[in-house]
Amino acid sequence: MIHHLEIYVSDLKQSHKYWSWLLGSLGWSPYQKWEKGFSYKCSEAYLVFVEAEEDFKEAGYHRKRIGLNHLAFHAQSKEHVDELAAEMKRRKERVLYESQYPFVGGPAHYALYGEDPDRIKVEIVAPAL
Repeated sequence: MIHHLEIYVSDLKQSHKYWSWLLGSLGWSPYQKWEKGFSYKCSEAYLVFVEAEEDFKEAGYHRKRIGLNHLAFHAQSKEHVDELAAEMKRRKERVLYESQYPFVGGPAHYALYGEDPDRIKVEIVAPAL
């Protein structure tokens, strides 16, 4: 089990708006909050989001560089994935691979792919078919 992951973001307010609704919809609970960061917890693991220092924001993030490619989360069901997909669209969040939804990962992989405000790819996966 992972203890925690810490992710640096470019704009804490935008990231909080995105991650709060998404993680809340997935059953995660607010855990910590301070001037430059916040966290959400599920079971014993938690995710920490911290605003990067100004000197380090310019390079930005890209999932094809060395480092994190994406974060994948369990959904409760296929219907839960569909609800989150509809909410992402309603919120005008970035949805990836829309034309192949929900089987971009193959016929036995029911999933939604999106991006957070810094373009970190997020995958929401339904239980196996």
